[in-house]
Amino acid sequence: MSTPHIGAKEGDIAEVMLMPGDPLRAKYIADNYLEDVVCFNEVRNMLGFTGTYKGKRISVMGSGMGVPSMCLYAHELYNFYGVDIILRIGSAGGLSEDTHVRDLVIAMSACTNSNFSHQYDFPAILAPTADFALLRKAVELTEAKGVRANVGPVLTTDPFYNANPHANEAFRAMGMRAVEMETAGLYMEAMASKKRALSLLTISDHIFSGEELSAEQRQNSFTDMMEIALDTAWAALD
Repeated sequence: MSTPHIGAKEGDIAEVMLMPGDPLRAKYIADNYLEDVVCFNEVRNMLGFTGTYKGKRISVMGSGMGVPSMCLYAHELYNFYGVDIILRIGSAGGLSEDTHVRDLVIAMSACTNSNFSHQYDFPAILAPTADFALLRKAVELTEAKGVRANVGPVLTTDPFYNANPHANEAFRAMGMRAVEMETAGLYMEAMASKKRALSLLTISDHIFSGEELSAEQRQNSFTDMMEIALDTAWAALD
């Protein structure tokens, strides 16, 4: 079997999927953390791999940028390939005063300015939310690893360059920990598909303080996030 955007065959993809935005980051995870790796997708260079981590099958694949790209792949993975859990791992811009560069933000929920939920004809304001069991395990693992974590709501934005100069102040005023571009879409797709999802984000820069990580610091901080995501995925397979 294959879909228009994923060239995998039945059984090629594991039950649990890690999804960074960048397909090259997916390759990095496969090269450095997985054993017996097989590449299951090269369509549009959205690289996907399956291997074993501590003896359990885990897949990793890029999602691209933005809600439409994330949800295109998440929908096909959830509905055609038997994926039950997707863990997003990505970067984000810090918003709140108690969120700093290098922090891991675990997205409990995600507000959004995207109109993606319009398709569901939901007669209320939808609140995209993480799977609690995954969130609890990720928090436990960050505490055990000694990584600074900030758990709370994030803002998923459609425009990277927002023409509204006051948007970020409004996001911060309502308690958003960080701003990024995919989480709300993933959570909506998981809810609609009756599946599970969690988003782990590393703060690479702060919108208001001007703090930002160097390329080397980003790599080290992202490694913490990758390892916590992998261990969360591993635990979810018990």
